[in-house]
Amino acid sequence: MNKEAKIYVAGHRGLVGSAIWKNLQEKGYTNLIGRTHQELDLLDGVAVRRFFDEERPEYVILAAAHVGGIMANSLYRADFIYQNLQIQQNVIGESFRHDVKKLVFLGSTCIYPREAEQPIKEESLLTSPLEYTNEPYAIAKIAGLKLCESFNLQYGTNYIAVMPTNLYGPNDNFHLENSHVLPAMLRKIYLAKCLHTGDWEAVRRDLSRRPVNQVDGAAPESEIQQILSCYGIYPDRVELWGTGRPLREFLWSEEMADATVFIMEQVDFKDTYPQGTREIWNCHINIGTGKEITIAGLASLIKQTVGFEGEICFDASKPDGTMRKLTDVTKLHALGWHHQVEIEEGVQRLYAWYLTH
Repeated sequence: MNKEAKIYVAGHRGLVGSAIWKNLQEKGYTNLIGRTHQELDLLDGVAVRRFFDEERPEYVILAAAHVGGIMANSLYRADFIYQNLQIQQNVIGESFRHDVKKLVFLGSTCIYPREAEQPIKEESLLTSPLEYTNEPYAIAKIAGLKLCESFNLQYGTNYIAVMPTNLYGPNDNFHLENSHVLPAMLRKIYLAKCLHTGDWEAVRRDLSRRPVNQVDGAAPESEIQQILSCYGIYPDRVELWGTGRPLREFLWSEEMADATVFIMEQVDFKDTYPQGTREIWNCHINIGTGKEITIAGLASLIKQTVGFEGEICFDASKPDGTMRKLTDVTKLHALGWHHQVEIEEGVQRLYAWYLTH
Protein backbone atom coordinates (compact mmCIF):
# COMPACT_ATOMS: atom_id res chain seq x y z
CA MET A 1 0.00 0.00 0.00
CA ASN A 2 1.11 3.54 -0.70
CA LYS A 3 1.80 5.47 2.51
CA GLU A 4 -0.63 8.19 1.35
CA ALA A 5 -3.42 5.72 0.53
CA LYS A 6 -6.74 6.52 2.18
CA ILE A 7 -7.45 3.80 4.76
CA TYR A 8 -10.72 3.54 6.68
CA VAL A 9 -10.46 1.77 10.03
CA ALA A 10 -13.99 0.92 11.18
CA GLY A 11 -14.01 0.71 14.96
CA HIS A 12 -10.85 2.79 15.39
CA ARG A 13 -11.60 3.59 19.04
CA GLY A 14 -12.05 -0.03 20.12
CA LEU A 15 -9.60 -2.55 21.51
CA VAL A 16 -8.26 -3.78 18.16
CA GLY A 17 -9.15 -0.78 16.01
CA SER A 18 -7.17 1.65 18.17
CA ALA A 19 -4.17 -0.67 18.07
CA ILE A 20 -4.46 -0.97 14.27
CA TRP A 21 -4.66 2.82 13.95
CA LYS A 22 -1.54 3.22 16.09
CA ASN A 23 0.31 0.52 14.13
CA LEU A 24 -0.51 2.15 10.78
CA GLN A 25 0.68 5.53 12.05
CA GLU A 26 3.92 4.02 13.32
CA LYS A 27 4.49 2.45 9.89
CA GLY A 28 4.14 5.85 8.23
CA TYR A 29 0.58 5.82 6.86
CA THR A 30 -0.67 9.40 6.82
CA ASN A 31 -4.21 9.29 5.40
CA LEU A 32 -6.26 7.38 7.97
CA ILE A 33 -10.03 7.80 8.35
CA GLY A 34 -12.02 6.97 11.47
CA ARG A 35 -15.48 7.78 12.75
CA THR A 36 -16.86 7.38 16.26
CA HIS A 37 -20.26 5.74 16.74
CA GLN A 38 -21.74 9.20 17.33
CA GLU A 39 -20.31 10.41 14.02
CA LEU A 40 -21.30 7.34 12.00
CA ASP A 41 -23.75 4.63 13.04
CA LEU A 42 -22.65 1.54 11.11
CA LEU A 43 -26.14 0.04 11.60
CA ASP A 44 -27.51 2.84 9.39
CA GLY A 45 -27.10 1.75 5.78
CA VAL A 46 -27.94 5.19 4.38
CA ALA A 47 -25.35 6.87 6.60
CA VAL A 48 -22.68 4.31 5.70
CA ARG A 49 -23.33 4.79 1.97
CA ARG A 50 -23.10 8.57 2.39
CA PHE A 51 -19.81 8.18 4.23
CA PHE A 52 -18.33 6.05 1.43
CA ASP A 53 -19.65 8.48 -1.19
CA GLU A 54 -17.91 11.38 0.54
CA GLU A 55 -14.63 9.76 1.65
CA ARG A 56 -13.94 7.14 -1.05
CA PRO A 57 -11.49 5.03 0.99
CA GLU A 58 -9.07 2.87 -0.99
CA TYR A 59 -8.59 0.31 1.79
CA VAL A 60 -10.88 -0.80 4.61
CA ILE A 61 -10.18 -2.61 7.88
CA LEU A 62 -13.44 -3.74 9.47
CA ALA A 63 -12.67 -3.98 13.18
CA ALA A 64 -16.06 -2.67 14.36
CA ALA A 65 -18.35 -5.21 16.02
CA HIS A 66 -20.84 -5.72 18.83
CA VAL A 67 -18.90 -7.90 21.27
CA GLY A 68 -19.09 -9.25 24.82
CA GLY A 69 -18.43 -12.20 27.12
CA ILE A 70 -20.50 -15.28 28.05
CA MET A 71 -23.05 -13.35 30.14
CA ALA A 72 -23.70 -10.73 27.47
CA ASN A 73 -23.87 -13.32 24.68
CA SER A 74 -26.40 -15.33 26.70
CA LEU A 75 -28.63 -12.37 27.58
CA TYR A 76 -28.59 -10.36 24.33
CA ARG A 77 -28.63 -13.02 21.62
CA ALA A 78 -30.70 -10.98 19.16
CA ASP A 79 -28.43 -7.95 19.51
CA PHE A 80 -25.32 -9.98 18.78
CA ILE A 81 -26.57 -11.53 15.55
CA TYR A 82 -28.59 -8.57 14.26
CA GLN A 83 -26.10 -5.79 14.91
CA ASN A 84 -23.09 -7.68 13.60
CA LEU A 85 -24.90 -8.77 10.44
CA GLN A 86 -25.94 -5.17 9.82
CA ILE A 87 -22.45 -3.76 10.36
CA GLN A 88 -20.90 -6.33 8.02
CA GLN A 89 -23.57 -5.98 5.35
CA ASN A 90 -23.23 -2.19 5.30
CA VAL A 91 -19.44 -1.85 5.37
CA ILE A 92 -18.56 -4.77 3.08
CA GLY A 93 -21.40 -3.91 0.70
CA GLU A 94 -20.35 -0.28 0.37
CA SER A 95 -16.71 -1.32 -0.01
CA PHE A 96 -17.75 -3.36 -3.04
CA ARG A 97 -19.93 -0.61 -4.49
CA HIS A 98 -17.09 1.91 -4.11
CA ASP A 99 -14.34 -0.30 -5.59
CA VAL A 100 -12.24 -0.58 -2.43
CA LYS A 101 -8.91 -2.15 -3.42
CA LYS A 102 -8.58 -4.36 -0.38
CA LEU A 103 -10.52 -5.13 2.79
CA VAL A 104 -9.61 -7.04 5.94
CA PHE A 105 -12.54 -8.33 8.00
CA LEU A 106 -11.99 -9.25 11.65
CA GLY A 107 -14.03 -12.16 12.92
CA SER A 108 -13.51 -14.45 15.92
CA THR A 109 -12.44 -18.02 16.61
CA CYS A 110 -15.86 -18.62 18.19
CA ILE A 111 -16.95 -19.42 14.61
CA TYR A 112 -15.68 -22.95 15.11
CA PRO A 113 -17.71 -25.97 16.31
CA ARG A 114 -17.98 -26.65 20.03
CA GLU A 115 -16.32 -30.05 19.66
CA ALA A 116 -13.77 -29.11 17.00
CA GLU A 117 -10.53 -31.09 17.05
CA GLN A 118 -7.77 -29.18 18.83
CA PRO A 119 -5.83 -27.18 17.82
CA ILE A 120 -8.50 -25.82 15.49
CA LYS A 121 -7.64 -25.64 11.82
CA GLU A 122 -9.44 -23.33 9.39
CA GLU A 123 -10.90 -26.47 7.77
CA SER A 124 -12.98 -27.17 10.91
CA LEU A 125 -15.48 -24.45 9.99
CA LEU A 126 -19.08 -25.71 9.68
CA THR A 127 -18.22 -29.34 10.43
CA SER A 128 -20.45 -29.70 13.56
CA PRO A 129 -22.65 -27.66 15.96
CA LEU A 130 -21.50 -24.39 17.50
CA GLU A 131 -21.20 -23.54 21.21
CA TYR A 132 -24.72 -22.57 22.35
CA THR A 133 -23.74 -19.57 24.49
CA ASN A 134 -22.29 -17.58 21.58
CA GLU A 135 -24.05 -19.17 18.59
CA PRO A 136 -25.74 -15.95 17.34
CA TYR A 137 -22.45 -14.00 17.35
CA ALA A 138 -20.63 -16.90 15.69
CA ILE A 139 -23.23 -17.17 12.92
CA ALA A 140 -22.89 -13.45 12.21
CA LYS A 141 -19.11 -13.76 11.92
CA ILE A 142 -19.41 -16.84 9.70
CA ALA A 143 -21.72 -14.83 7.44
CA GLY A 144 -19.11 -12.05 7.32
CA LEU A 145 -16.25 -14.30 6.28
CA LYS A 146 -18.46 -16.03 3.68
CA LEU A 147 -19.51 -12.61 2.37
CA CYS A 148 -15.85 -11.75 1.81
CA GLU A 149 -15.10 -15.13 0.27
CA SER A 150 -18.12 -15.01 -2.02
CA PHE A 151 -17.39 -11.48 -3.31
CA ASN A 152 -13.85 -12.61 -4.09
CA LEU A 153 -14.99 -15.67 -6.00
CA GLN A 154 -17.75 -13.94 -7.95
CA TYR A 155 -16.28 -10.49 -8.54
CA GLY A 156 -12.52 -10.89 -8.11
CA THR A 157 -12.30 -8.60 -5.07
CA ASN A 158 -9.48 -8.84 -2.53
CA TYR A 159 -11.25 -9.22 0.81
CA ILE A 160 -9.50 -11.22 3.53
CA ALA A 161 -11.14 -12.55 6.70
CA VAL A 162 -9.02 -13.07 9.80
CA MET A 163 -10.17 -14.91 12.90
CA PRO A 164 -8.40 -13.67 16.04
CA THR A 165 -8.32 -15.64 19.25
CA ASN A 166 -9.23 -13.97 22.58
CA LEU A 167 -7.72 -10.48 22.58
CA TYR A 168 -6.71 -8.18 25.41
CA GLY A 169 -4.75 -4.94 25.68
CA PRO A 170 -4.93 -1.12 25.83
CA ASN A 171 -8.44 0.37 25.48
CA ASP A 172 -10.02 -2.94 26.45
CA ASN A 173 -13.60 -3.06 27.75
CA PHE A 174 -13.58 -3.55 31.53
CA HIS A 175 -17.36 -3.56 32.01
CA LEU A 176 -18.15 -6.17 34.66
CA GLU A 177 -21.03 -7.70 32.68
CA ASN A 178 -20.27 -7.13 29.01
CA SER A 179 -16.48 -7.52 28.81
CA HIS A 180 -14.42 -10.57 27.93
CA VAL A 181 -12.97 -12.87 30.55
CA LEU A 182 -9.45 -11.45 30.97
CA PRO A 183 -10.23 -7.72 31.44
CA ALA A 184 -13.28 -8.51 33.59
CA MET A 185 -11.22 -10.83 35.76
CA LEU A 186 -8.41 -8.28 36.10
CA ARG A 187 -10.80 -5.54 37.20
CA LYS A 188 -12.61 -7.81 39.68
CA ILE A 189 -9.37 -8.93 41.30
CA TYR A 190 -8.03 -5.36 41.38
CA LEU A 191 -11.19 -4.05 43.08
CA ALA A 192 -11.14 -6.93 45.56
CA LYS A 193 -7.54 -6.04 46.40
CA CYS A 194 -8.56 -2.42 47.00
CA LEU A 195 -11.39 -3.55 49.30
CA HIS A 196 -9.04 -5.97 51.07
CA THR A 197 -6.48 -3.22 51.78
CA GLY A 198 -9.14 -0.61 52.58
CA ASP A 199 -8.04 1.62 49.70
CA TRP A 200 -11.39 3.33 49.22
CA GLU A 201 -9.81 6.19 47.30
CA ALA A 202 -8.78 3.72 44.59
CA VAL A 203 -12.23 2.04 44.62
CA ARG A 204 -13.99 5.39 44.20
CA ARG A 205 -11.61 6.49 41.48
CA ASP A 206 -12.24 3.24 39.59
CA LEU A 207 -16.04 3.51 39.80
CA SER A 208 -15.97 7.19 38.88
CA ARG A 209 -14.13 6.24 35.73
CA ARG A 210 -16.26 3.17 35.02
CA PRO A 211 -19.57 3.16 36.97
CA VAL A 212 -21.18 -0.20 37.72
CA ASN A 213 -24.94 -0.22 37.08
CA GLN A 214 -24.98 3.57 37.54
CA VAL A 215 -23.19 3.30 40.90
CA ASP A 216 -20.15 5.57 40.79
CA GLY A 217 -17.43 6.65 43.17
CA ALA A 218 -19.65 9.16 44.92
CA ALA A 219 -21.96 6.45 46.30
CA PRO A 220 -21.86 5.40 49.98
CA GLU A 221 -19.47 2.58 50.89
CA SER A 222 -22.36 0.23 51.66
CA GLU A 223 -23.91 0.76 48.22
CA ILE A 224 -20.58 0.22 46.48
CA GLN A 225 -19.95 -2.99 48.43
CA GLN A 226 -23.44 -4.23 47.60
CA ILE A 227 -23.13 -3.65 43.85
CA LEU A 228 -19.64 -5.16 43.72
CA SER A 229 -20.87 -8.24 45.58
CA CYS A 230 -23.37 -8.79 42.75
CA TYR A 231 -20.32 -9.45 40.55
CA GLY A 232 -18.54 -11.69 43.04
CA ILE A 233 -16.18 -9.01 44.38
CA TYR A 234 -15.50 -9.12 48.12
CA PRO A 235 -12.62 -7.99 50.36
CA ASP A 236 -11.54 -11.59 51.02
CA ARG A 237 -12.41 -13.33 47.75
CA VAL A 238 -13.39 -13.09 44.09
CA GLU A 239 -16.09 -15.41 42.74
CA LEU A 240 -15.79 -16.33 39.05
CA TRP A 241 -18.13 -18.19 36.71
CA GLY A 242 -17.60 -21.85 35.85
CA THR A 243 -15.16 -24.48 37.04
CA GLY A 244 -11.91 -22.78 36.05
CA ARG A 245 -10.99 -25.79 33.91
CA PRO A 246 -11.60 -24.41 30.40
CA LEU A 247 -8.47 -23.65 28.40
CA ARG A 248 -8.15 -20.36 26.56
CA GLU A 249 -5.65 -18.76 24.22
CA PHE A 250 -4.93 -15.02 24.50
CA LEU A 251 -3.25 -12.60 22.09
CA TRP A 252 -2.05 -9.08 22.97
CA SER A 253 -4.18 -6.64 20.93
CA GLU A 254 -1.21 -4.68 19.58
CA GLU A 255 0.12 -7.92 18.11
CA MET A 256 -3.26 -8.57 16.52
CA ALA A 257 -2.94 -5.10 15.00
CA ASP A 258 0.51 -5.91 13.67
CA ALA A 259 -0.76 -9.16 12.14
CA THR A 260 -3.69 -7.31 10.54
CA VAL A 261 -1.46 -4.65 8.97
CA PHE A 262 0.98 -7.37 7.85
CA ILE A 263 -1.87 -9.16 6.07
CA MET A 264 -3.12 -5.91 4.54
CA GLU A 265 0.38 -5.20 3.19
CA GLN A 266 1.65 -8.67 2.30
CA VAL A 267 -1.21 -11.14 1.76
CA ASP A 268 -3.74 -11.36 -1.07
CA PHE A 269 -6.82 -13.56 -1.38
CA LYS A 270 -4.96 -15.94 -3.73
CA ASP A 271 -2.49 -16.65 -0.90
CA THR A 272 -5.20 -17.94 1.45
CA TYR A 273 -6.05 -21.25 -0.25
CA PRO A 274 -4.18 -24.01 -2.10
CA GLN A 275 -3.81 -23.17 -5.76
CA GLY A 276 -5.43 -25.50 -8.27
CA THR A 277 -8.24 -26.58 -5.95
CA ARG A 278 -11.61 -27.05 -7.57
CA GLU A 279 -13.69 -25.88 -4.60
CA ILE A 280 -12.36 -22.78 -2.85
CA TRP A 281 -13.40 -22.30 0.76
CA ASN A 282 -11.99 -21.89 4.28
CA CYS A 283 -9.93 -18.95 3.02
CA HIS A 284 -9.94 -17.18 6.38
CA ILE A 285 -6.80 -17.00 8.52
CA ASN A 286 -6.52 -17.86 12.22
CA ILE A 287 -4.64 -15.23 14.23
CA GLY A 288 -3.30 -16.42 17.57
CA THR A 289 -0.38 -17.73 19.59
CA GLY A 290 -1.00 -21.47 19.44
CA LYS A 291 -0.60 -21.52 23.26
CA GLU A 292 -3.22 -21.86 26.02
CA ILE A 293 -3.84 -21.46 29.75
CA THR A 294 -6.68 -22.62 32.02
CA ILE A 295 -9.09 -20.00 33.36
CA ALA A 296 -7.95 -20.96 36.85
CA GLY A 297 -4.33 -20.53 35.80
CA LEU A 298 -5.14 -17.13 34.32
CA ALA A 299 -6.90 -16.08 37.54
CA SER A 300 -3.86 -17.15 39.55
CA LEU A 301 -1.55 -15.20 37.23
CA ILE A 302 -3.69 -12.06 37.53
CA LYS A 303 -3.94 -12.49 41.32
CA GLN A 304 -0.15 -12.66 41.53
CA THR A 305 0.31 -9.68 39.19
CA VAL A 306 -2.22 -7.51 41.06
CA GLY A 307 -1.00 -8.62 44.50
CA PHE A 308 -4.38 -9.76 45.83
CA GLU A 309 -4.10 -11.87 49.01
CA GLY A 310 -7.67 -13.20 49.08
CA GLU A 311 -9.14 -16.33 47.51
CA ILE A 312 -10.28 -17.08 43.97
CA CYS A 313 -13.50 -19.13 44.02
CA PHE A 314 -15.31 -20.71 41.10
CA ASP A 315 -19.09 -21.15 40.82
CA ALA A 316 -19.53 -24.44 38.97
CA SER A 317 -23.29 -23.81 38.64
CA LYS A 318 -22.49 -21.15 36.03
CA PRO A 319 -21.54 -22.06 32.43
CA ASP A 320 -17.96 -22.64 31.36
CA GLY A 321 -18.53 -22.05 27.66
CA THR A 322 -16.37 -24.05 25.28
CA MET A 323 -13.94 -26.20 27.28
CA ARG A 324 -11.03 -25.71 24.88
CA LYS A 325 -10.49 -23.40 21.94
CA LEU A 326 -6.89 -23.36 20.68
CA THR A 327 -6.14 -22.11 17.19
CA ASP A 328 -3.89 -23.87 14.73
CA VAL A 329 -1.71 -21.02 13.42
CA THR A 330 0.18 -23.04 10.82
CA LYS A 331 -1.34 -21.02 7.97
CA LEU A 332 -0.44 -17.71 9.64
CA HIS A 333 3.14 -18.82 10.27
CA ALA A 334 3.48 -20.01 6.67
CA LEU A 335 2.42 -16.52 5.52
CA GLY A 336 5.25 -15.05 7.61
CA TRP A 337 3.87 -13.70 10.91
CA HIS A 338 4.56 -14.91 14.50
CA HIS A 339 3.55 -13.51 17.91
CA GLN A 340 6.12 -12.19 20.43
CA VAL A 341 4.22 -11.22 23.62
CA GLU A 342 3.54 -14.12 26.00
CA ILE A 343 0.61 -14.09 28.46
CA GLU A 344 2.75 -13.33 31.55
CA GLU A 345 4.17 -10.19 29.97
CA GLY A 346 0.79 -9.24 28.50
CA VAL A 347 -1.02 -9.38 31.87
CA GLN A 348 1.66 -7.18 33.43
CA ARG A 349 1.31 -4.71 30.55
CA LEU A 350 -2.48 -4.62 30.83
CA TYR A 351 -2.43 -4.09 34.59
CA ALA A 352 0.05 -1.24 34.22
CA TRP A 353 -2.16 0.32 31.52
CA TYR A 354 -5.29 -0.06 33.68
CA LEU A 355 -3.68 1.65 36.66
CA THR A 356 -2.80 4.69 34.54
CA HIS A 357 -6.22 4.87 32.83
